[in-house]
This record gives sequence, structure tokens and C-alpha cells, in this order.
Amino acid sequence: MSANYSTIPASAVKQPKPFIVHHTDEQLRDFKKDIESAKLGQTTYENLQQDRKYGVTSQWLREAMEAWKDFDWRKVEGQVNQFPNFMAEVDDDGVSYTIHFMALFSNRDDAIPVLALHGWPGSFLEFLPIFSQLSAKYSPEELPYHIIVPSLPGYAYSSAPPLDRDFRLENAANIIDSLMVQLGFGKGYVVQGGDVGSKIARVLGGTFPRAKAIHLNFSIMPDPGNIDESVYDDLEREGLKRAEWFTKFGSAYALLHGTKPATIGLALSASPVSLLVWIGEKFLDWTDDDLPLDAVLEQLFTPGNIGAHENPVWHINKPLGMSWFPKEIAPVPEAWTATTGDLVLFKKHDKGGHFAALEHPDVLLADLEEFIKLVKPVV
Repeated sequence: MSANYSTIPASAVKQPKPFIVHHTDEQLRDFKKDIESAKLGQTTYENLQQDRKYGVTSQWLREAMEAWKDFDWRKVEGQVNQFPNFMAEVDDDGVSYTIHFMALFSNRDDAIPVLALHGWPGSFLEFLPIFSQLSAKYSPEELPYHIIVPSLPGYAYSSAPPLDRDFRLENAANIIDSLMVQLGFGKGYVVQGGDVGSKIARVLGGTFPRAKAIHLNFSIMPDPGNIDESVYDDLEREGLKRAEWFTKFGSAYALLHGTKPATIGLALSASPVSLLVWIGEKFLDWTDDDLPLDAVLEQLFTPGNIGAHENPVWHINKPLGMSWFPKEIAPVPEAWTATTGDLVLFKKHDKGGHFAALEHPDVLLADLEEFIKLVKPVV
């Protein structure tokens, strides 16, 4: 990428430091050694089932481990470093955090700041396809937005949560809002989020006045109980069936994360293969079509944790947009999402799942751009 998208706006109150993603040869050798020394568990009836009813198959894990041994991380580093990356120092509740973010800064004075938040299991890498599309579509002089994709605390190259206190979604939201203020966007910005990113987006939308409009591609929630079911269309009825399936057969991980995060954290950090099994299953089950194996493996190189899953309710009394995908883990009806905010745009698609930015970046980007046009007067 020859164009320069790295010019920090003149309104920035604090300059971030440029950052180059690079892991040493020793780190990569140690990583490969850990994979090569890992022992594959014995074959069982459950891990032979090709429908993955009981989880990933031993065959998939064996193939993934072999692919991981020869995985070209330098290629991924090159893809990431095509785009500007930075480090910023941000304070929250007396603790200083180093926050990594990838960005496309516009040279336009009227560019709209857009904060894009990744989820779990994933990282800022989810947005690489959208960055590629934006840089192909717009030069820095034409780009209508400043796009900021931070690594959430505890993910990738950002600082981990503190060791002497609990770390909640509100803390993450405050850190990310402070980052946007540092970058000169204190007058307002748009937020996009999926999974954990959608929860942080809801906190921002509900309690931070600078977050002017919120676009989500994840809106898991209980039945509000006051919706006439006759308003559901066929896609939404199928979505509710999928949500029921997820509750019964796919949500055990969340209970474990929420109740025993220390236990599962220690278990997964003991071996990259443990992490591969645990997270790889989600990339298989939560998508419409299976992602390429390389796309799964690159998400796993720098694991992180943001703490317990929570189910708070933050009503968004400002413009709310939603991109709906049928193979999301719990694709709830439009009428449900409308009870959580001022819903001004609901885009329903017939293909796609939990990792929309990876699976269908063109669709998610088109929805986001349509939403930004709608909300531009309030940003």
C-alpha cells in the first residue's frame, strides 16, 4: 500500500507512537516447537463424528496442527503492516494501559471518526479485509472516515487487565473512549462492533455522550416478552431456532468463561493446541461456510482475554443500526433489537455468520457506510 493513511488529525491531543508488528525468530521457533511437541488425544467415538455434534474432529485438529507448523506468520505481518499501526498510552482508574490500534486516517477535514471493535474469539485482524477494501476504494484525500480498530485490553499487543481488581466492560469502554479523545475525536464518533465488541459498543452508546451512533452485527438478548410473533418473517423464525440450538448445544463455553475464567484461562494458555481446539470449534460452528484454515490460524497467534461474559442492558437513546446474519449464534428478530435503542437501520442478509468482517466484509462495509450516511447529521 503506497498511499499514506497515517497522518494523525491536527486535533489530536496526544500523539500515538507508530508500531510495526513483528515477532522474533526465536518466538516463532518456540511457538513451532510447542506445536510439534503437543500430543494429540486419543481417537474417540465423539471426535470421529463429521457433523461436529460433539465438537471438533480429531481429523480436523490433526490437519490444523500440521498446517500450523508451516504457517507463514511473516506473510500475516506483512499484511498487517500494509496499514498504519500505533501504540497509545491510556489511563483508566489510576492504571496506565498501552493500547494497540490499526487505523486508516483520512486527509479530509470533514471525515467521520469510526471506531470498529472486534470480538471473541478474534482480534483486530478481523478487519483486515475491510481495510483492504477501503484502501482500494478511497485514497487518503477521498476517504470519508477515520477508521480506528483497537486491540481490546488483553488482546494482541494491548496491555492485559490489571491483576489487583476485576476488569469489566465499563473499564474497556472508558479506555477506548479515552483513546478516541486522544486522537482528536472528542466531538463525537460512530461505533461498530460484534460479539464482545458489540457489548462495549452498547456501553459506549448508553453511557458515553461522545459515541453518537452505534452499528452492531451481534445483538444477543432474551425475549423481551412483548412482541407479537406474527411480525416475524421466515428468516427470523429460522434465526430463533438457531438461537435455541446455540443455547442448548453451543453455549457451555460461555458459562465456563463467566464462572471459572481462571480455570479455562490457565488450561488454554498451557498449549497453543489447547487454544486451537477451543477457539477453532467456534470458527467452524459460528460461520455460514467454513473459513479457510489460514484465516482461523492467524486469529490464534496472539490470544487474549477480556474477562467474564456479562449480560447487562444498556439502552441506546441514539441512532442504532444492525446487520443481521442468519448463521450468527443467536440471530434475534428485528423487533427484539428495536427494544434496545433507536433503531434506524436493520439490514437482513441471507448468508453469513458470527464473523461478518471476515466472512462478508463487502456486505458489512456496505451496511456500515449506509448507516454512516443516515447518522452523519448527528455525528
